Amino acid sequence: MNTAWFKRGGCLNIQECWRRRENTHDDREEGKEQGRNQSGDAVEGTSIASTAQNWNEMKAFSPKGALLPSTNSSPPSASLEKTNGTEENITAHGRGGSKSFGSKEAPKQGSYRKSFLEQPKRETDVCLKSAVGTRDSKRPEVLNTGLSEKMPSHDKARHPHVGALLWKNIASGEFESRNTTETRGVSDSFPLERKDRDRDRDREDRSKDRDRERDRGDREREREKEKEKELRASTNAMLISAGLPPLKASHSAHSTHSAHSTHSTHSAHSTHTGHAGHTSLPQCINPFTNLPHTPRYYDILKKRLQLPVWEYKDRFTDILVRHQSFVLVGETGSGKTTQIPQWCVEYMRSLPGPKRGVACTQPRRVAAMSVAQRVADEMDVMLGQEVGYSIRFEDCSSAKTILKYMTDGMLLREAMNDPLLERYGVIILDEAHERTLATDILMGVLKEVVRQRSDLKVIVMSATLDAGKFQIYFDNCPLLTIPGRTHPVEIFYTPEPERDYLEAAIRTVIQIHMCEEEEGDLLLFLTGQEEIDEACKRIKREVDDLGPEVGDIKIIPLYSTLPPQQQQRIFEPPPPKKQNGAIGRKVVVSTNIAETSLTIDGVVFVIDPGFAKQKVYNPRIRVESLLVTAISKASAQQRAGRAGRTRPGKCFRLYTEKAYKTEMQDNTYPEILRSNLGSVVLQLKKLGIDDLVHFDFMDPPAPETLMRALELLNYLAALNDDGDLTELGSMMAEFPLDPQLAKMVIASCDYNCSNEVLSITAMLSVPQCFVRPTEAKKAADEAKMRFAHIDGDHLTLLNVYHAFKQNHESVQWCYDNFINYRSLMSADNVRQQLSRIMDRFNLPRRSTDFTSRDYYINIRKALVTGYFMQVAHLERTGHYLTVKDNQVVQLHPSTVLDHKPEWVLYNEFVLTTKNYIRTCTDIKPEWLVKIAPQYYDMSNFPQCEAKRQLDRIIAKLQSKEYSQY
Repeated sequence: MNTAWFKRGGCLNIQECWRRRENTHDDREEGKEQGRNQSGDAVEGTSIASTAQNWNEMKAFSPKGALLPSTNSSPPSASLEKTNGTEENITAHGRGGSKSFGSKEAPKQGSYRKSFLEQPKRETDVCLKSAVGTRDSKRPEVLNTGLSEKMPSHDKARHPHVGALLWKNIASGEFESRNTTETRGVSDSFPLERKDRDRDRDREDRSKDRDRERDRGDREREREKEKEKELRASTNAMLISAGLPPLKASHSAHSTHSAHSTHSTHSAHSTHTGHAGHTSLPQCINPFTNLPHTPRYYDILKKRLQLPVWEYKDRFTDILVRHQSFVLVGETGSGKTTQIPQWCVEYMRSLPGPKRGVACTQPRRVAAMSVAQRVADEMDVMLGQEVGYSIRFEDCSSAKTILKYMTDGMLLREAMNDPLLERYGVIILDEAHERTLATDILMGVLKEVVRQRSDLKVIVMSATLDAGKFQIYFDNCPLLTIPGRTHPVEIFYTPEPERDYLEAAIRTVIQIHMCEEEEGDLLLFLTGQEEIDEACKRIKREVDDLGPEVGDIKIIPLYSTLPPQQQQRIFEPPPPKKQNGAIGRKVVVSTNIAETSLTIDGVVFVIDPGFAKQKVYNPRIRVESLLVTAISKASAQQRAGRAGRTRPGKCFRLYTEKAYKTEMQDNTYPEILRSNLGSVVLQLKKLGIDDLVHFDFMDPPAPETLMRALELLNYLAALNDDGDLTELGSMMAEFPLDPQLAKMVIASCDYNCSNEVLSITAMLSVPQCFVRPTEAKKAADEAKMRFAHIDGDHLTLLNVYHAFKQNHESVQWCYDNFINYRSLMSADNVRQQLSRIMDRFNLPRRSTDFTSRDYYINIRKALVTGYFMQVAHLERTGHYLTVKDNQVVQLHPSTVLDHKPEWVLYNEFVLTTKNYIRTCTDIKPEWLVKIAPQYYDMSNFPQCEAKRQLDRIIAKLQSKEYSQY
């Protein structure tokens, strides 16, 4: 049964009910009707009682405004339900199953009758024939009027949509009463002229309604087209400016409309208006995932287009195409770190042939991780897939990665296995102005690679305007300058030098938070993790003590060893204002990483104490240490510029203006001039660069520094006497460790303690694991002594790691024992990676039996294999003297040694008010002369008490008494 024809008006008509009833009984009643007509009796074969019963059933089935027949047979039937006068659901049941229909709005009064008259001509004729008969002898079934003369008011209320003509006939008594047996003909009940006139009038009404609905639908479709056109135009403009293909016209809404219009005009109209109310942003396909871009992508894209660097995209692309290397200078916040690599990816994808990746180096691991996450969001991809990062002991990339952010040291390490860096088509050296050790080496390596690979592009990016040196170094390459959008910054100096810059910085933060009336976040620069943690605790405590009238404050630390989740907190919004108007602020306490590597929006106030930690190396005494030193003028300017990113700001310099002008250097010395070059020389040798003297350094290091590095590697057996890389040296270069640590790990296999040495090495490669809060120093010291080993600090670190693993890496256990949980987790990760490198070289991982007396002796001997050059001897005067260099030193107060061993091995030389040696272990002098006889050749030893004692030991070793050694 075709159910579509009776659904147009959204309900059933009383005449349709009659038609169905007639059709249902047609076969059964035709014989009776013909027989009675032939005998001259015009009365139908339906009794008065059954007629009244049918009418009552019709009333029972029409509670919502529709009249339905009730028969004992199984004719097609329909049920109508109306909900709150706004929506109708019609379900037609027939022999072919069921079908549901719905409309969005309630039909108007009289629409039921119209819906019946709007049917095709053939169905209308059938319906009329069934309801009122024809001119021949067939007559309709008698409707017996056992009802009252007029329709009751409650029935009118229950049946407001019943055909008016039928109710008129019932009320006027045109149908017979219960006691009347005479039947009436068609000409008496429904005159033919009236029937034709009503049909013509209804056809005209139907045509007018259809025209009106068609016109209304056309107008709405036009409005929808205009909206979609405007939206597509604005989106295309944004995409074209971003270098993306424009969107194509979408016909989904129109196809939906045309598909529904085959059912009915009303349903098509409701479908169309439903789409018009929810016009969504047209989407284009992400070329990296082959999926439509997410709405967040377009939100981020709008912000990207506002960056200053976007005005220079065409110029950048032109230079990239025409030149193999060039220098780009962009102020911090211009967008160069996030946008330039993405444009390079677009350029590489446009080239024919195999697709190479893009590498962007960063001087700091925090910057590499945070920028990679941001760019992954901008490209609408998952971090670790198309966009990844690589830092020491952590690689978040895959075979699909086409843009990788990494520390400069990691790219240098990749070059050891791929000297021409064939994997990459564009290499970007970001933050080159910081002149880290690895960046300077990379520039020399890449300058040579560019000569051998004509398809390689090298971009040197800097945040300072002093880029002429980079241009000259890269053969007068082009320069592209991108200005930033900065606001004026007011500078304040202290009238007198501050004795304690940490105390002055904390006091300044509190005063700004309480006294400044304008909103804005604070950025405080400190030198290291310990200072930052201490400052965060004190600021929080002092603000809390000020009472509830002071605005809320959110204090966020930022340094290199923070996990990525903690680093992302710097982008969180500040606390809201309180009801009393007190301003909430965010305070970021950071190392110098926030100078140029990261941009933090919302910062209005900057506190600059004027200090930073720098690596310092003295080649004559072979001492390298991190010292707190004064920053340069260039760094001070960069710090002040952080306050003017979004609006005018203020910078509070905790030093005098005279000190800034007369005592500070113009620029920071390159790291290559103040570092131990042992690792650099080993890597260059691994790269096949043997002529170090003539290597193209931008700033050549001192010859003495190079000679000390070659000497160190020769004593460690990484280089032979001719300066060539040995097999051991090649293996050492694969470990991302200092040469001494790498040698110690490899040699530990000979002493059956590689598992323990791996754990110690991992603990030495992460920040200090012991926590010593100011308010609980005594408790922290007591907790530390519970892990103390009598032989020194290295074995104490081993005890801490073992206890951490035995307690199932519990956070609570770390808290209870004043242990830094993050440091222990990092150490565990480092240990796993070092284990994989050992497995790659088939180095056995084994341990001496714990009950053996040689368990700790073997570990200490393995320590000597790497650090035999860092040994101190206790003199008669009570102080220690470093072997060969004769530097007077003292044990660091943090050591667990409660006595003064005669010979100690140390891991770090600390230069403060005194010379300290830190992380020390008690050793035997016999081990020194046995493990490193070349270094402990007495003919090259200066005259000292240590030399005289070693001479005696050597003599004993050569005698029968010490033959077992």
